[in-house]
Amino acid sequence: MLVILLLRLGPAAPDRADPVHQLAGGQGPVPVMLRGVLLEDPRRQGGAAQDPGCQVLLQTAGGRSELLFKRCPVLQQGWTVRVSGTLHRPQAAPHPLLAGPAERLARAGALTRLRVEQLQVLQRPATPILDLRRRIASRLIAAAGAERGGLLAALVLGSAVVPLPAELREAFRASGLSHALAASGFHLTVLLGVVTALSRPLARPLRLGLATGAAGGFLLLAGAQGSVVRAVLMAAVALLAREFDRRARPLPLLLVVVLIMLLIQPSWLLDVGLQLSVAATAGLLITAPPLERAIAARMPGGGDRKPGWARSWLAPALAVPLAATLWTLPLQLHHFGVVPLYAVPANLLAAPLLTPLTLGSMALALVSLVLPQLLAPLLLPVQPLAGLLLGIASWFAGLPQAQLMTGRPLPLLVSLLAIALLGLLLPRLAAWMRWLALLLLLGVSGVHLMLQRSDQLLLVQQPGGGSARTLLLARHAGRGALISSRADGLSCRQARRLATALGVETLDWLLLLDPVASEEPGCWQKLAGLVVAYGDGSVPLGAQEGIRSRGLHVQALTQDSHALRLQLGRQQWLLLPDRQALRAWRSLKQPCPEGVWLGFRPSRSERQALEHGRAALRWRWWSGPPAREGAPDLWQASGTSGSLQAWGG
Repeated sequence: MLVILLLRLGPAAPDRADPVHQLAGGQGPVPVMLRGVLLEDPRRQGGAAQDPGCQVLLQTAGGRSELLFKRCPVLQQGWTVRVSGTLHRPQAAPHPLLAGPAERLARAGALTRLRVEQLQVLQRPATPILDLRRRIASRLIAAAGAERGGLLAALVLGSAVVPLPAELREAFRASGLSHALAASGFHLTVLLGVVTALSRPLARPLRLGLATGAAGGFLLLAGAQGSVVRAVLMAAVALLAREFDRRARPLPLLLVVVLIMLLIQPSWLLDVGLQLSVAATAGLLITAPPLERAIAARMPGGGDRKPGWARSWLAPALAVPLAATLWTLPLQLHHFGVVPLYAVPANLLAAPLLTPLTLGSMALALVSLVLPQLLAPLLLPVQPLAGLLLGIASWFAGLPQAQLMTGRPLPLLVSLLAIALLGLLLPRLAAWMRWLALLLLLGVSGVHLMLQRSDQLLLVQQPGGGSARTLLLARHAGRGALISSRADGLSCRQARRLATALGVETLDWLLLLDPVASEEPGCWQKLAGLVVAYGDGSVPLGAQEGIRSRGLHVQALTQDSHALRLQLGRQQWLLLPDRQALRAWRSLKQPCPEGVWLGFRPSRSERQALEHGRAALRWRWWSGPPAREGAPDLWQASGTSGSLQAWGG
């Protein structure tokens, strides 16, 4: 089975009818016409509500492609459409810390994108399940509001199919309560617990039928997400074992279910939700029971044979979120570089609310379909609980250092961290193995901390809308500063992702060289303590004026150009975004420092001028494709989309 799994997980060749073959091995764009079925409702591009464009995944006869619309039409999942436009390959991420369209679509099985110019809807087939989801979500939101109604709908359907406010999602993420919004095994357990309790007096076939119907209904409403499928399969086996007086061993069952799922759908291996679900479930099965006993034994009255109500409730209430947090920690660091610092106390306070809220939400969902006129009065006892859960999430998310910005460690360090945690969390290991695991954990933490506090200059280059998009992020002693050639919203969102992934919560300062004012100035203001923007009507930095923080200093060399000198710890860089800046620097007749970045591809003579009299030039960068005549190996080009980085001493 393992051999078959490895073969299935390997990269599969696209079908002969996949749209990618119409590119004939190129990148596009190529004018094409496609016909297929929409796999989802349209989504706003970049998640911005003010953006009129949208995107949607299309299933053709031989493969998948993502459709891009300048103005979002009225479309629904399941409709058959014919579209024409220009087909191209999606752009890869310029840096591993940024999620690019190519990587995102590869996980969805799509290799191309189509900019739609003409659209024709061919069929509007009935989609009863999808209509049911939309009806439940819309009626709950209309009755209880965007936040409370969205929360109640997510407890039934999962946040993947419910339009939730971005602030609500962020509050639950920062407080470590995101699992409450995702359709998961907890919600299914609550549902099946009620169904089995009510059906206990019935005959076995009826009990199994009701439980199967409940699990199937949950799967249909929440969708065939990896975490939902895993929960349903495990619940089905556990119910069968219970009904026939057999003992189901949960951990082997988890492993078998996951292997079967990956054999059927290998792309689920890259599903972050499934990864977190499997890790958390393993933690609850392996670590939570001994952790609960250890906590109970250390509480007052721990030696009593009859524990008090506080100890019998508090010990498991602490052990469950703590075990889940520890087992998912490597994945949290690998994917996000952020750890919710107050996840355990937030879950401790939220746990008593989740079960009644989940049951209430499921009952309200049924009422919204059968007797919607009763929805408003029945919401009265549930709304305060929803408001309390929202308040808990918002309060913890607003605490200082609610999210510990650790930065995303190197993959090798994440693997070693996982091994170290296993050595500490697995029961019945020898004491010397636990000591080795503890030493490994300390070593991994020390290496990551050393890398986080090292001097680093990161260049990220990406084409975009007429002029290149360049980000220069400098790090010193765990702090950061940023210089951006563009002031648009996409550049800000990418800068925020980079800063978060590198473990920088707030930049000391940032400099926007774009002469056009930003349409989203609030985004930049949240990113840094000081923002200097050339396009907001302010006077650019004058000659020898600069922005300074400890170890991070940028200085304008002239009044009428973007020629800059960057001091990064002990490193000194000359930053010349354009040829005017190069000419201005040459007129000063100053020596070139140890590092130079050019925002354009230089000619041979321009490179020689920069190197003249500077034998110790350590870093030679430019943004753009390599030189046609073949540049010396010492010069590095970022490419039209790519990155360069320098670690300093």
